[in-house]
Amino acid sequence: MHPAVPDPRNASILVHVGGRLVPRGEARVSVFDASVQGGDAVWEGLRVYAGRVFQLDEHVGRLLASAKALAFDGVPTRADVKRAVFETFVANDMRDGAHARLTLTRGEKITSGMNPLFNRAGTCLIVLAEWKALVRPETGVKWITASVRRNAPACLDSRIHHANLLNNILAKIEANHAGADDALMLDVEGFVAETNAANVFLVRKGSVSTPFADHCLPGITRALVIELCRAADIACVERRLTLADFHTADEVFSTGTLGALTPVAAIDGRTIADAPGPITRRLSNMYAERARSLGELIPFAEKQLGNRAQGSSDRGR
Repeated sequence: MHPAVPDPRNASILVHVGGRLVPRGEARVSVFDASVQGGDAVWEGLRVYAGRVFQLDEHVGRLLASAKALAFDGVPTRADVKRAVFETFVANDMRDGAHARLTLTRGEKITSGMNPLFNRAGTCLIVLAEWKALVRPETGVKWITASVRRNAPACLDSRIHHANLLNNILAKIEANHAGADDALMLDVEGFVAETNAANVFLVRKGSVSTPFADHCLPGITRALVIELCRAADIACVERRLTLADFHTADEVFSTGTLGALTPVAAIDGRTIADAPGPITRRLSNMYAERARSLGELIPFAEKQLGNRAQGSSDRGR
């Protein structure tokens, strides 16, 4: 038996795989696909707010840049990726409260092995859209510090948004065993990098700080939060930060497409005084306003919404 899905609506979703929409139960790639053989893929997360896909160009741009860094062949165009995203959201009637994971694999191999020369068919694009509300608990989440270190740029550049996430998964396993929501990850020198799933910020005396984007993904939401700080005349700096900086901060929050700005209530048993604090609340409100007004409108969404409104009017006559 298949386990129950967190949101019952996700049991009947349509998934975009290799150029076509298929039911959830039929969504699959070949056992020869590079993602299966070696985690050889890149990915992005997208959210739709009020019929608009937020920061779509930025996410598609990073997806294609990551594919270029990994020397993928047969990469779809920006227009092709956006079309697949729009088709998936429309097919699933998702206009709000939904999240999509884009995965671009190196594609199917002619024989098993890690050699990219075995890939002859071109890439495979997957758009997996699900009903997922923002994870924004009013009381904040809890973190522990993982023993697993974040990849160093000398080993694997964090600017490549790759799907080989084993070190992040190992950190998440530690968080699960500790009863925490996520794990804070340090770099090889012991400075804070990010969590297993998101970028991190702290607030002290009204000033915001975040780690340099050297051992962490230079997140798109992270960049927007830095921009929002400047727009609101809130001091914000990128610098090296230690665990002690986070343990003793006035406010701590994480950023990412899946959860937007998520307040943190405790780290390694140390309580964060304000969760969420005034700066976190202010930035969260600014982010929400941007997200619901500046995303790229899904084609056909206005027309379909209009048709629905007309249908409701007809039924009311």
